[in-house]
Amino acid sequence: MNLFESTYDVIVVGGGHAGSEAAAAAANLGSRTLLITMSLQNIAQMSCNPAMGGIAKGQIVREIDALGGFSGIVTDKTAIQFKMLNKSKGPAMWSPRAQSDRMRFAEEWRLHLEQTENLDMFQDSVNGLIFEGERIVGVRTQLGLNIYSRTVIVTAGTFLNGRIHIGEKTFGGGRAGEGASKGITEDLVAKGFEAGRMKTGTPPRVDARSLDFTRMIEQPGDEVTSKFSYLDTEKLKEQRSCYMAYTSPEVHELLKEGFENSPMYTGRIKGVGPRYCPSIEDKIDRFASKDRHQIFVEPEGWNTTEIYVNGFSTSLPHEVQYRALKKVAGFENVKFLRFGYAIEYDYFPPTQLKRTLETKLVENLYFAGQINGTTGYEEAAAQGLMAGINAALKLRGDSPFILKRDEAYIGVLIDDLITKGTEEPYRMFTSRAEYRTLLRQDNADLRLTPRSFEIGLASKQRMDRVLEKQYKTDLFIKFLKETSILPEEVNPILEEKETAPIRQSMKMFKIASRPQLNFDDVKRFPKVNDFIVENNIDEEVLEQTEIHVKYSGYIEKEKNSADKLQRLENIKIPDNFNYQKIQSISFEAREKLSKIQPSTISQASRISGVSPSDVSVLLVYMGR
Repeated sequence: MNLFESTYDVIVVGGGHAGSEAAAAAANLGSRTLLITMSLQNIAQMSCNPAMGGIAKGQIVREIDALGGFSGIVTDKTAIQFKMLNKSKGPAMWSPRAQSDRMRFAEEWRLHLEQTENLDMFQDSVNGLIFEGERIVGVRTQLGLNIYSRTVIVTAGTFLNGRIHIGEKTFGGGRAGEGASKGITEDLVAKGFEAGRMKTGTPPRVDARSLDFTRMIEQPGDEVTSKFSYLDTEKLKEQRSCYMAYTSPEVHELLKEGFENSPMYTGRIKGVGPRYCPSIEDKIDRFASKDRHQIFVEPEGWNTTEIYVNGFSTSLPHEVQYRALKKVAGFENVKFLRFGYAIEYDYFPPTQLKRTLETKLVENLYFAGQINGTTGYEEAAAQGLMAGINAALKLRGDSPFILKRDEAYIGVLIDDLITKGTEEPYRMFTSRAEYRTLLRQDNADLRLTPRSFEIGLASKQRMDRVLEKQYKTDLFIKFLKETSILPEEVNPILEEKETAPIRQSMKMFKIASRPQLNFDDVKRFPKVNDFIVENNIDEEVLEQTEIHVKYSGYIEKEKNSADKLQRLENIKIPDNFNYQKIQSISFEAREKLSKIQPSTISQASRISGVSPSDVSVLLVYMGR
């Protein structure tokens, strides 16, 4: 008997951050969707640190929200602390970060999914994929069920042949307390996919009641809090503090005692780990001249005593972890809830994907999240959202939904993955984006909500808010550009801020653009405060206007640069183009182009090994 007698439109394999966003997006676009996960209690589990956002990652969460995803809303509803990072720098670098209540985060995600129309959920383990020729048609489960679907999105996280390491102990698992997923990798490799191994790690969790916080440095949240979602989620009214501690030479010596039994150094771990989130033993080895490293002591929720020891990720033997951590100030009486561990898992180099995240080898099969070699909840959620959108659009017969590098950090992320690939866990940074002045966290709704509204994902409520925000911002900028101010009205403010006074009447916009002035000063200009009150200008519009006034030159420069790139983006390359016939481009370029099969000249130009002269030859062949 088949419990699933009808065929789904979309099956999502895995209920992590990628799977949750994929399932929600596909269902909200009208596709009959099934989310299959090993544990319904662990939907969108925060397997590592209990936080969302951070440098560049905060921009991604705001982009997900602007597109109609749920990550920002869930984070706002379950946050225990909020910080806007990099406020001392320009707005292109501002990045929101929230500490979350880990248990409530998973619960809130599940409640959102349960209230999503067109979405079914089922607890089982997928251990096989069903193909018909070069097309996927369903999945096989551990219970022996064959479930059929028109498309499948695999978001398996660290579970594909996952292996956990603690010192010399090793056992199968996709996460602490949960088994590995077997069978999917084998089916894909048999289909011709290239697979690899990566590794990541997590630190110990300890009992807050055993710590002395008076010996640590308190890290409170922002006094004036913000949030992730552009909708009417509430800002935090009270927050929990994090704390900071430091390792010491004594701690380092104790940790070194375990190196000979570390799976990192004995060669038992073959996978490549994240460069920018190294284990504590890796830090000691790579930065031998440093006699201490920071440890961030992060609470896992409002009411739990569980503490996440950020910065102490390790796979050393448990007794070594215990002895070393006890020597950190404030941890002298520490009680462990669980030890740190490393985990190895299978991934599939993402150059095997199209821009929609559909695989090139098998039609209607999509990959999202750590299976593509990324690390981080935010990167995974973004890929899941895009895979869910594109699977649903393909079933509707609509054009694919592609975000370009000048449109979103999500566009940068996916373009980097499919064009350059990755041999180590990929993490997003602001430095990866050429147009980061355009891709700010504050304007993600203005950039992306209209695009999402067009395909039917972003709601009318979101679109109306964007239109109102854009209208009021334009109105305020127009007011500043058209309204003059007299020397006697503004010079006292200018002298107070130690900037040159004016000698004749001048437009407010020009004066407001001076770096010495902020918008609290501008509000003191005659008529400005009246304008703000009369037009009901809120904080979001004030922020947008100030950024435009202060950075209009930089913004215009990046727009011009992006427009030039767009000319190459508009020159399409036919599918399965035969690069081997072009003998006037280098052998390396022919090899790379044949493997990656870029869809545009712009994408081809970003492939490592393709030179400007190779691009010129391609332009000739494309009739340009």
